[in-house]
Amino acid sequence: MTAADNLAHMDIATKLRVEDLNARYALAIDDNKLEAWPDFFTEHGRYRITTAENVERGLPLGLIHATSRAMLRDRVRSLRDANVYEAQRYRHVLGAPVLTPAAEGQVYATTSFMVARIMHTGETMMFATGCYRDRIVLDHVDSEPRFAEKVVILDSRLIDTLLAIPL
Repeated sequence: MTAADNLAHMDIATKLRVEDLNARYALAIDDNKLEAWPDFFTEHGRYRITTAENVERGLPLGLIHATSRAMLRDRVRSLRDANVYEAQRYRHVLGAPVLTPAAEGQVYATTSFMVARIMHTGETMMFATGCYRDRIVLDHVDSEPRFAEKVVILDSRLIDTLLAIPL
């Protein structure tokens, strides 16, 4: 196997690891296993939901902004115990990630998504489209990749007030 073959193999292996991380992340949300959601992030992992318009204008505003796994755990606790919102669930459809190199042991990934929202009445609607812009630590302590940063960029600036569950 040549050096070029090794690089191509490593890139395919990395892409598969990123696809698996995103698939498990989305499944945890879709299956209402929100307590597992923070574990997809590093201890100081950042999570932000914003709009494409804010990104284009260089505005750092976010609809949701968390700067640590502890903040994500608090969000889940409040969703379970304090917040009042209509019963609903999501179903994610993910595109293939596009990878670019980052710091040693990390990679940037951009992944398109569509999320359908299913209400307790059975009504299903397209809820959100956009992309994830992630910085992923590949060589985490337990060898599982983790998000150091996940920015959810929504295509539309019209946000339903029921944005309670993470995207």
